[in-house]
Amino acid sequence: MSLLYRCLLIGCAGFFGAVSRYLVTLASSRVFRTEFPIGTFVVNMTACLIVGVLWALSEERIEMAPNVRAIVFIGFLGSFSTFSTFILETNELMRAGHWVAMAGNALGQLVLGMALAFLGYALGRLAS
Repeated sequence: MSLLYRCLLIGCAGFFGAVSRYLVTLASSRVFRTEFPIGTFVVNMTACLIVGVLWALSEERIEMAPNVRAIVFIGFLGSFSTFSTFILETNELMRAGHWVAMAGNALGQLVLGMALAFLGYALGRLAS
């Protein structure tokens, strides 16, 4: 697979990841009406779980070619979850003086994200 073709596939997957992120964020914000950046939180936690599951499955059950891994992990999931938005929203909470929400967002995404990635990995291993 040529580099150009691989980049085009990663870009297409990125498009779907970004649109999915927008839709999940929008839905989360409508369901949970709060100033807390719940949309980004839900997206990042979902991505952590998916990464864990796919990581385990690709080690134990399914063979994932390097190009497919790049398309899924870099393209789709790289666009679906977003560290930069997480940082921006956490800083906005800090600037607004919402210290508890800021700490909850920062620590929650880090701790829960790691736990969900581990859970996803465990689930993926169970499936194999």
